[in-house]
Amino acid sequence: MSRRDVPGEDPGVRQPRAVTVGIDLAASARRTAVCRVVWGDGGGPAAEFVVPDGDEDLLALVRAADKTGLDCPLGWPSSFVATVLAHHQGQRLPAAARFQGRADGRPGLDPLRFRLTDDVTWKATSMRPPLSVSTDLLGVVALRAARLLDEFVATDTAVPRDGSGPVAEVYPAAALRLWGIRPARSYKSAVPEAREVREYIVRSIETGLGLTLPDPVRAQCVDSHDHLDALVCALVARAVLVGGTRWPRTPQERAAARQEGWIHLPDGDLTSLRGRRR
Repeated sequence: MSRRDVPGEDPGVRQPRAVTVGIDLAASARRTAVCRVVWGDGGGPAAEFVVPDGDEDLLALVRAADKTGLDCPLGWPSSFVATVLAHHQGQRLPAAARFQGRADGRPGLDPLRFRLTDDVTWKATSMRPPLSVSTDLLGVVALRAARLLDEFVATDTAVPRDGSGPVAEVYPAAALRLWGIRPARSYKSAVPEAREVREYIVRSIETGLGLTLPDPVRAQCVDSHDHLDALVCALVARAVLVGGTRWPRTPQERAAARQEGWIHLPDGDLTSLRGRRR
């Protein structure tokens, strides 16, 4: 694995070694991007992209990591599940509802389309709502994630959907925004302007971490938004390890996270990822 010396880091201080993996999951293995980062071990964080040889190889990477950040919902909205079940059984449907309104007066999101964590993320970032796992194509990817994690559970320990186990759910665009990286345009397309945005994001990540990424990693992030998202997933996984993300706080959030999943949003800056595990 390629690595660079990290400016400003005392080579005499040996940080505890940790490994995080970031997965930008797609419906097919061909489109899935995977980033592995080694933290500490006598040097600065060292990143590389890996190409798993099938799902078993991908699961082996998750097993070997201290924490994996997965860019995919880990569950479906509870209201959506209850509605589909009632419809399937020929029963009356649950009453329509909304999540609690926003501070700016706008109504909360529709719980048939969005999970509680989606609503929390939308309110915390002021971005567009995340894609709906129940009504958008994202559901196809979520089905693959469910199958993969089911295979993991069959041979290992459970995978809690709140992120307390080996896997934490990640939303890269929201993480970048909360780290203060707010590009004026989208980075998720093949047009030249999007490539320029990805270059800006990579420079901002390097500045925030106080390091220079290896040339192959930097080039792949600039060339592909999938690889850039995988890197961000690995960074958020590190934030989870060092206690730098927002966990469910209320009984309602904790209950929802166990069933629907929970997006881990950074609540510190990128510099905090260089610290020790809490």
